[in-house]
Amino acid sequence: MDSQTLQQRIRLGEDSTLELKQIVFRGAQKVIEPHPDGLSDELAAFANANGGTLVLGVDDKTLTATGIPAEQMETLKSWLRGIVNDRITPPLEILTENVELPNAAGERVTVIVVSVPRSLWIHESANGYFRRVADSKRKLTPDVLARLFQQRSQARLIRFEEQGVADTSLDDADALLLRRFLRQHEGDERKQLRRLHLLADLEGQECLSIAGVLLCTEKPVNWLPSAYIQAVAYSGVNNDPNEQLDAKDFDGPLDRQLWDAFDFVRLNMKVPARKEFGRVDYPQYSLRAVFEALVNAIVHRDYSIWGGRIRLHMFADRLELYSPGALPNSMTVESMQAMSLPRNDVLSSLFSRYYPVRDSGLGREYLMDRRGSGVDVILAESEKLSGKKPLIEMIADMELRVKIYAACYKKS
Repeated sequence: MDSQTLQQRIRLGEDSTLELKQIVFRGAQKVIEPHPDGLSDELAAFANANGGTLVLGVDDKTLTATGIPAEQMETLKSWLRGIVNDRITPPLEILTENVELPNAAGERVTVIVVSVPRSLWIHESANGYFRRVADSKRKLTPDVLARLFQQRSQARLIRFEEQGVADTSLDDADALLLRRFLRQHEGDERKQLRRLHLLADLEGQECLSIAGVLLCTEKPVNWLPSAYIQAVAYSGVNNDPNEQLDAKDFDGPLDRQLWDAFDFVRLNMKVPARKEFGRVDYPQYSLRAVFEALVNAIVHRDYSIWGGRIRLHMFADRLELYSPGALPNSMTVESMQAMSLPRNDVLSSLFSRYYPVRDSGLGREYLMDRRGSGVDVILAESEKLSGKKPLIEMIADMELRVKIYAACYKKS
């Protein structure tokens, strides 16, 4: 960064990507301000957000350069290296640049510009986990931290669905729901459930994992209040309570939520018929496409988002399905047809191995297809029936909406 640009930024003061710190030494070899723990929090907060710039040698109150003496430059850089390597986990990558600026008397002094890129990792600093918000750091609450871990896709850290759920045990699971995952001659039942990541440990105690709660309890919402599907059918084309025909919440284990939502669509959609050569039914929606859309919404939604339920809305001319969470693993709406990168690996694996489908009309053996062809089916089947290609879009990078248009048939 050139000195003129840096001066302009400093004159405007601190913001979401700029932090200013004056350096105070005791003798030649001791930095006494700022405190290294506090500075580690500031640096990690930038990395955990969208990156930023720290300028050492500028008074954040007067916005004037105080500088760093040349004979103490190496001491300061060594001190800074110690902070990013020893007080931040994992160690933080930074870039430093020496820049000359005029001080209050117009003399040229040297400051250190520290560039902190947005990290692929979530960094813990001396006092916990922080993220830059406006012109200061904010400590991350557990739910926001969990969501941030999920979004950064940290392979070395435990995935959200594998984490233990406090105050649960194997006794909270339903025996019939557990049975589908157990195989004879494959060893101890608890070990089998652990291999499938349905059981976990939390503070030394065995408990159900998030996946275990979602799949093996009668009411996952008792522990995960947002883990349900809200379904509403309207007679018209607007979200108008006065035109509401049917409304239900489905809050059982995930496979039951899927079938309940599927039956909701099947019961509420119109099925006109023609009698040219005997009765021929023409449904509003392809049930294969609806099934695929529901599976994707349930398996790929972000369960770490507090208050983010799946919403299924049926209108006279369309069906809309909202699934909480940004797309995982750097995917985009445009790349969804070309690749399949699940957010929840445990759920995806179990849906494709332990949940057989007996309705051959859906064109699959298990709830989830390992080939990753779900998006293709949604687009092709729906367009063939209605003549309009479904719309898949992100809303505010927080929610995925799938809009499937209804088929309209005129009497012959």
